Amino acid sequence: SSAEGKAFAIADLSMEMLWVEPGTFEMGSPTTEAGRGSDEAEHNVTLTKGFYLGQYEVTQTQWEKVMGDNPSHFKGANRPVEKVSWTEVTSFCEKLTEMESEAGRLPAGMAYQLPTEAQWEYACRAGTKTAFSFGDSLTSGQANTSSRRRSRETTDVGKYPANGWGFHDMHGNVWEWCADWYGDYPTGAARDPVGPAGGSARVLRGGSW
Repeated sequence: SSAEGKAFAIADLSMEMLWVEPGTFEMGSPTTEAGRGSDEAEHNVTLTKGFYLGQYEVTQTQWEKVMGDNPSHFKGANRPVEKVSWTEVTSFCEKLTEMESEAGRLPAGMAYQLPTEAQWEYACRAGTKTAFSFGDSLTSGQANTSSRRRSRETTDVGKYPANGWGFHDMHGNVWEWCADWYGDYPTGAARDPVGPAGGSARVLRGGSW
């Protein structure tokens, strides 16, 4: 098993996991930010516990090894899996947890699961306060986004540069599911938020091509 705080790979899947230290950040965006949505109320968030997060989006090869199928439209072994529902993704996490537990590689009390939206944004920002982790705008060489691509399709994970904490494709390529129900952000400071208690839709973050 891996020691807390050290990056490790899920051996059978070659899935790299990076450790994220606990900390405090401003979630959401200021009212002056270009392209801001009305549901992005800026508020202070403290994450009291560190967590592991995949360095890359889950690839189609990794999904196939756990789930036995590949529903993706844009086929490619190292392209991100897509066309998967929130329920299917949580099932992937549950099966991965079971596999790693049976192999004796998962420390007691740990499980693979989707990040909360706060955890996702914290890792995506990587200590920055700008609209994107690379600054207030994205260049064509920083993310796979539709306005900057003619081919309009997914690309292999990790093709674009990592943010300051080592995570790739947090902007662009494919949308990423979070654990939370979609709903209003709190107006005051929050500690380890997990989103609303219920709702009709789950949170997607990161954008796509």
